Amino acid sequence: MNHCDIAIVGAGPYGLSLAAHLRAANVDYRIFGSPMEFWLKHMPKGMHLKSEGFASSLYDPGSTFPLEVYCKQRGLPYAHIGTPVPLEVFASYGLEFQKRFVPDLENQNVTAMKRSSEGFRLTLSNGEVSTARRVVVAVGQTYYDYLPPELAVLPREFATHSSKHSAVDHFKGREVAIVGAGSSAIDLAALLHQAGASVQVIARVPKIRFHDPPDNVDPSWFDRLRTPITGIGPGWKLFLCANLPLVFRLMPEEFRLDKVRRILGPAPCWFTKEQVVGKVGFHLSTTVTGASVQNGRVNLQLTDKAGAKQTLTADHVISATGFKPDLRRLTFLAPEIISAIRCVDTTPALSSNFESTEPNLYFVGVTAANTFGPVLRFAFGAGFAAPRLAKHLTRTASRDFAAGGSASNTHTAIEREEAEPVAQ
Repeated sequence: MNHCDIAIVGAGPYGLSLAAHLRAANVDYRIFGSPMEFWLKHMPKGMHLKSEGFASSLYDPGSTFPLEVYCKQRGLPYAHIGTPVPLEVFASYGLEFQKRFVPDLENQNVTAMKRSSEGFRLTLSNGEVSTARRVVVAVGQTYYDYLPPELAVLPREFATHSSKHSAVDHFKGREVAIVGAGSSAIDLAALLHQAGASVQVIARVPKIRFHDPPDNVDPSWFDRLRTPITGIGPGWKLFLCANLPLVFRLMPEEFRLDKVRRILGPAPCWFTKEQVVGKVGFHLSTTVTGASVQNGRVNLQLTDKAGAKQTLTADHVISATGFKPDLRRLTFLAPEIISAIRCVDTTPALSSNFESTEPNLYFVGVTAANTFGPVLRFAFGAGFAAPRLAKHLTRTASRDFAAGGSASNTHTAIEREEAEPVAQ
């Protein structure tokens, strides 16, 4: 049975960036997953990222291979600000990053994980069983797609989540209803319209709030002082979220949950506005209050804010209702592991080094957002998480191995925070 010090579960921007740092530090690790799977299989082809070019990179030690370098090498359009990044470019860049910095990636999924005398016992999709003293869960949003109860009752051939559609050509000539008001909903509406589908968008909001286009792609020092530009958006509020996740972690739990829920809420990008306005139907200030299938079509019962009701009929309904991280949806984790983890809402409470109250089990990415803030919802957050966690894992590896392998901890990670400076 193979054994390693660290197993990384997930091969998206967070998992790959962390692996690149560990490999450079010559730390014993294995990484499992399909590289950039979410971007390749769970986002619609033809869409563009919400993040600006400078905030759409993966992170190797020294940041020697950002998206800008990849685009220059391939002769692709690129700008730090103002040039939308195509999904296909970002995904292919991530694959090239993996080839260069994480060539030892194992394209197998972890299907089960439980405690063992060596730390954790992992079963892979090819049937292999391996053990690891420490595990980092970097699964991204793949496990967390959310369908509201009104749509969840429908058969899957009539109702799906937006993450199930990497291609939409098969909807040509069909009537599709989309529930949601964020970038996923509007991106899909635009792509479906271009593919020849008839599209209706249903949203609770009274108005679709598109992000404003960047009005200054080369800001002066005064502009940057007045409205700082960050990897998750402009403004001082986002500047603090992007640059002080360790301070965010020290805030009261109620405050953190509120900010993660409200900051950077659903909003499509400015460049999709002209692709949908006047081209698809909108039912705003409207809620889906019931759904059924009759004669091979979906009937959606809609209620507006005035209480008026109507029925909308479509061939298929797509729920672009986002993702809700929930530890219980990580089906590969054994129940005894899940029950041992103290949570913030439905996600793990984490130490400043991303360790949960299950010793030697770490979480990064969107699963860690309720602890460190909204920056962990974006690939940009890997620039904070990967070097910090890699430093911790590297520093503790030789010490723990010298002590004889798996450690028996008498205190939880939250209780035994290491004496490290809060400043990043």
